[in-house]
Amino acid sequence: MIPALDANAQDLLRDLAPQVLGVLVRRYRDFAGCEDAVQEALIAAATQWPKGMPDNPKGWLITVATRRLTDQIRADTARRLREQLVVSLIPADEQIAMAADAAGVNERDETLDLYFMCCHPALSDASQIALTLRAVGGLTTAAIARAFFVPEATMAQRLTRAKQTIKSSGSTFPEFTDRQARLSAVLTVIYLIFSEGYTTSGGDSLYRADLSTEAIRVARLLSQLLPDEPEVDGLVALMLLTDARRAARTGPHGELIPLDEQLRSAWDRARIAEGREILQRALTRGAVGPYQVQATIAALHDEAPTLEDTDWEQIRELYELLIRLHDSPMTRLSHAIALAMVKGPAAGLVALDGLAADPHLATSHRLDAARAHLLERAGRHDEAIELYHRAAKRTTSTPERNYLLLHAARLNEHETGTR
Repeated sequence: MIPALDANAQDLLRDLAPQVLGVLVRRYRDFAGCEDAVQEALIAAATQWPKGMPDNPKGWLITVATRRLTDQIRADTARRLREQLVVSLIPADEQIAMAADAAGVNERDETLDLYFMCCHPALSDASQIALTLRAVGGLTTAAIARAFFVPEATMAQRLTRAKQTIKSSGSTFPEFTDRQARLSAVLTVIYLIFSEGYTTSGGDSLYRADLSTEAIRVARLLSQLLPDEPEVDGLVALMLLTDARRAARTGPHGELIPLDEQLRSAWDRARIAEGREILQRALTRGAVGPYQVQATIAALHDEAPTLEDTDWEQIRELYELLIRLHDSPMTRLSHAIALAMVKGPAAGLVALDGLAADPHLATSHRLDAARAHLLERAGRHDEAIELYHRAAKRTTSTPERNYLLLHAARLNEHETGTR
C-alpha cells in the first residue's frame, strides 16, 4: 500500500504546479502538452514522495515532466505537438539535462508569466479567466462553472476550446506592452482565485487558505512588475484587508461565523495596517478604479469596532460608485445590504426585487440568503425561514448550508416561543 502525502507536501505540490507549468510552457511553447506532462509529474510525485522527498522538489517535477514530453516525441503520438515544440531537434537526453540544470534554487518564478499567457487576446474575456483559473489557479471545472453560473459540461467545452486556441495561435509569453493590454483580465483572475479561497464554492471547508495566500503572493509579484499601476495595489490592499478577518470567520468545528458575530480582536491587525498603507499609496496615484473602491469598503469594515459603528452611509455611497465603475449582480446585491443598513430592511428588499430576474442570481443561494436576512430584520420571520431553507438547498458549501439551516431553526424556535 502506497503511503499518502502529508498536508505540507500536498500544499507544496499545489504551489509548485503552476510554477513548473510556466517553466515548461516558456521552454516548449505547447500549453496542452505541457499541462498534461505536469499532471503526470504530479501523479508521480504523489506516488514517490511519501518514500522520500527530493532535495529539489521543483527541479524534480520539471525533470519528470520533461521526460513525459520527450516520451511523447519518441512515440510519435502527437505529430502536431512535435512540430510545435521548439526543442524538437534537441536530443531527448539533452532536454532532460537542460531541465535539471535550469531547475536550481535561482529559477525564476514564472507563475505570473503563465497568467498573462492564458489571458490571450484571441480568447474571449470569459475564456481567458476560465482557462487561467483552471491551469494556474488549480480550481476544478465544477468550481469554475459555479463562478460563471453555467453547467459543468458547458465549462468543460469552453476550457477545451480555449486550450486549442492557445495551441493553434503558437502563443508565446507576452512582451510588456501586451501585458498592459491583458492586465484587466489577469487582475480579475487573481481576485477570483482569492475569492474561491476565502469562501469556497463547495465542500466541507469554508475557505482554502492555500488559494487565497497564493493569490496574494502573485498580486505582490504583479505589483513589483507594474509599480505604477494603482489598481494592482488596490487589489493587493483589498485582499489583505479582507483576508485579515479569516481567523474569526470559523468556530472550533469549522462552522461559519457571520461578520456581526465575529470576534474582531481576532482580526489580523498587522495585515490590516499593511493593506491600509498600500491602499493609501494607490489612491494618491491617479484615477480610482474598482479594486481601490472595494478595498476602501473593506477598510471601513476593518476599522469599525462593531457592526453598528460601521460607516454604512459611506459604504452605500462607495457601492453606488462601484456600480458606475464596474456594474455586476454581486455589487448590486452588496449595495442592497448596505442600503438596508442605512434606510431600513424595506428599502433593501426593494433593491433586491430588482435583482430577482437577473440570470446570474435567480438560482443563486446568495440572493435567497440576503433576502432572508432582510426579511428577518423586517420581522417577517415565516418568509425568512422559508428562504433560509431554500438558500441552504442551493448552496454547495457545507459550512454555509449548516449555518443557514441552524439559523432557520433558531428563528423558528424563537417564533414558536413567542406565539
